[in-house]
Amino acid sequence: MATQYDLIVIGAGPGGYVAAIRAAQLGLKTVIVEREHMGGICLNWGCIPTKALLRSSEVFHLMHRAKEFGLKAEGIDYDIDAVVKRSRGVAKQLSGGVAHLMKKNEITTIMGEAKLAGKGKVTVKTDKGTEELTAKDIIVATGARARELPGLEADGDLVWTYKHALSPPRMPKKLLVIGSGAIGIEFASFYNTLGADTTVVEVMDRVLPVEDAEISAFAKKQFVKQGMKIMEKSMVKKLDRGNGKVTAHIETNGKVEKIEFDTVISAVGIVGNVEGLGLEEQGVKIDRTHVVTDAYCGTGVDGVHAIGDIAGAPWLAHKASHEGVMVSEKIAGKKVHPVKPESIAGCTYCHPQVASVGYSEAKAKELGYDVKVGRFPFIGNGKAIALGEPEGMVKTVFDAKTGELLGAHMVGAEVTELIQGYVVGRQLETTEEDLMHTVFPHPTLSEMMHESVLDAYDRAIHF
Repeated sequence: MATQYDLIVIGAGPGGYVAAIRAAQLGLKTVIVEREHMGGICLNWGCIPTKALLRSSEVFHLMHRAKEFGLKAEGIDYDIDAVVKRSRGVAKQLSGGVAHLMKKNEITTIMGEAKLAGKGKVTVKTDKGTEELTAKDIIVATGARARELPGLEADGDLVWTYKHALSPPRMPKKLLVIGSGAIGIEFASFYNTLGADTTVVEVMDRVLPVEDAEISAFAKKQFVKQGMKIMEKSMVKKLDRGNGKVTAHIETNGKVEKIEFDTVISAVGIVGNVEGLGLEEQGVKIDRTHVVTDAYCGTGVDGVHAIGDIAGAPWLAHKASHEGVMVSEKIAGKKVHPVKPESIAGCTYCHPQVASVGYSEAKAKELGYDVKVGRFPFIGNGKAIALGEPEGMVKTVFDAKTGELLGAHMVGAEVTELIQGYVVGRQLETTEEDLMHTVFPHPTLSEMMHESVLDAYDRAIHF
């Protein structure tokens, strides 16, 4: 006999578990189905453990700079197994926290594989058999996994996905990273800082191709300064795997170069987890492994909603969570607003960090805006100099006619924390005048945000 609920959530990642909590808060009888990890990829094999690894490499980097700060540190070294152990411990702690939140909010949790089985019906295969659940509404939040290209498939030994890179069988000596999006460049930054001879291959004309061109160029200079080799407009055509080595055939401007590595990390995008869910049988449209949704995450099939990575770009945990809240509130009869992708910040935790929200300068011009652009360098900021972090930049893009903040782009220390100031500004429909009249505390890195706004209108004080 089927168990009746108000809402069934499939997938317990940052979209699904947040949707379930908000639904429970609104009085909906909720069940969440997860086939593998509470917290999904983000908590277990994505956002959180990578940041733990990157923190270790950041501290390692600073230890080597001890003399600059009047300190002494000798015999600096690392234990890769201990670094990974710390990262896995952080992930485990947070995954357990999600399980606690389910219990606290009286959400039924079922570990198993779910499949849509008709209007308002879901079957779940568990280790005890098959359960049938019914509900008026179903939220599909099954996330995504690493894309694998023919001939570049991971084997866990010589060629890795992000999962292998998070729990490596060894420390790479000569590393090739295919793809310079957030995932690729973060792993390149981590392993390069720990001493791997690192090469990044990017098919587009610049690294971090979704970022503003000026920010990408600045970041690239820093990566090269740190010893990374960056190959843009290049493609890995083939990998020859041998005994403890990989020969990569890399094509640039029609010429193929063969370079030998001991490890390859493939970070060429993601594909949605749409298989085996019975989506298409129920009439849900799928386009290039992602569910087609409207502005409110509806699939066009009554009672079936899709959120997070499975519903398409931007593939960000915070976007998934916000969609989860929005959909649960809509199901509960609340008035909601659609999630605007252009108002969601993107953060990359390489060294230096990169963060942005809204339109790049090029995109704003492409959309027909007459723009005013401001810039402010870290070298002009007292706190940045005191921190020993003078390399970076804040860039702001405004509509020259209305003063609307169209976009903000940053590269440098702690910009992944700073960006939220501009995110709030955009949400509140802040103009340049509001930002100019805001008093920023001194000495802080945030003062550069103020100066960048002032610079757009030829009023910068400290540069």
